[in-house]
Amino acid sequence: MAFRAAVITFPGSNCDRDMAVAVEQASGTAPMRVWHGDAELPDRLDFIALPGGFSYGDYLRSGAMAARSPIMRAIVAAAERGVPVLGVCNGFQILTESGLLPGALMRNAGQNFICRTAALKVENNQTLFTRGYEAGQTIHIPIAHHDGNYFADEATLDRLEGDGRVAFRYDGQCNGSRRDIAGILNRAGNVLGMMPHPERAMESAQGGSDGRALFAGIVESAIVSA
Repeated sequence: MAFRAAVITFPGSNCDRDMAVAVEQASGTAPMRVWHGDAELPDRLDFIALPGGFSYGDYLRSGAMAARSPIMRAIVAAAERGVPVLGVCNGFQILTESGLLPGALMRNAGQNFICRTAALKVENNQTLFTRGYEAGQTIHIPIAHHDGNYFADEATLDRLEGDGRVAFRYDGQCNGSRRDIAGILNRAGNVLGMMPHPERAMESAQGGSDGRALFAGIVESAIVSA
């Protein structure tokens, strides 16, 4: 069966096409494009992606308004059923604002927009998103954000660490994120939010291909569970 994926577009998304291209490169099948105002998702999805950008112009708080879009009710329900969901950059912000992931993304330390390639350490490779990496492996993924400073209280941070829900950590301080956290998982392991952009690291022409293994892992997990 063909891999069935959906990429969500919000007003202000600007990485949705990049995400769709990455999914098609990894799976061989173009994902379906879903508008934020839709009330329902396509049937039998193997994967849902919330891309980066500046949904609603980052008014109120980054991701806060998008988290109340009609499609998010369907995404929350799908995640609760076990459908894999990836939120990148603004998508990560939307996942925290919707309650699918704990914590919040705050203004970067130093108050500056950061745009460069970041070194990440793979903290947990026993997930459907990270199965293509080695534990402790250092990978290089582009970042581009102004509100990527991950914050949670100490009890939440300890719980994330203890449960193995820190997927990626910056190798060196990046934006002020608590414990250098770059990406986290939900309790069930089927929702990943990360600030770096793996869809921008799919092939050497982009400066590196370390993001490809993440998408390949998602596709392989869908094949195994089919």
